[in-house]
Amino acid sequence: MNQMKQDIENRIAIYALISRLMLVEVNEEFLENIEKDEALLSFFPNYRDWSKRKELSRSELIEQYYNVDFTNLFLMHLVPYESFYTRDDQMIESGGDNPVVELYNDLDFRVELDSARVVSADHIGVELEFMYMLCTAMKKALDADDKEGVCELLEVQRAFLKEHLLEWTPLFLINAKKESRTPLYHDGSELTLEFMLSDFEYVNEKLKENCTTESVEA
Repeated sequence: MNQMKQDIENRIAIYALISRLMLVEVNEEFLENIEKDEALLSFFPNYRDWSKRKELSRSELIEQYYNVDFTNLFLMHLVPYESFYTRDDQMIESGGDNPVVELYNDLDFRVELDSARVVSADHIGVELEFMYMLCTAMKKALDADDKEGVCELLEVQRAFLKEHLLEWTPLFLINAKKESRTPLYHDGSELTLEFMLSDFEYVNEKLKENCTTESVEA
């Protein structure tokens, strides 16, 4: 459990970062938070070395490049919704029949579609935010030394990654990386995919190490 306590802050930080990047356009505060943290900036090597960052202000970059790229990737040319990839008719399921909505409700996760400016709760940014919420809840369980709660949350995380995020986002993110016009979204798409894959391995590993019958009872 001690190792998970060390790891959980990083997991929370990265899920917060990638969910925010995928959900709405960036602002100056978001870019500043990346640039002032060398660890975060290292996840964006092409963005870090992009010459235009020295030529233009953050506000100019946002207006001329990042907002245009976000609109292209998330609103116009690609479809960042799970139901589009998993339904035979490729329709976005925006109602209560969407399977992720029931899961969200069971765990008291509320999606404000209007404020998030998404049409359905199975948007990639919302699903990543759900993982952020699960990691935050897990931190509380770890702090309380609630081994059973930790194991339950690891099981939910593993299932959500396997049955939802990793079922469809790899195709979306590969396309987003290919279609991106800025290093920010190129690097961000690559980071999101690589992190989810490694996090799935991590969750499985921690379940085996800490959540067998013997380890929970111990």
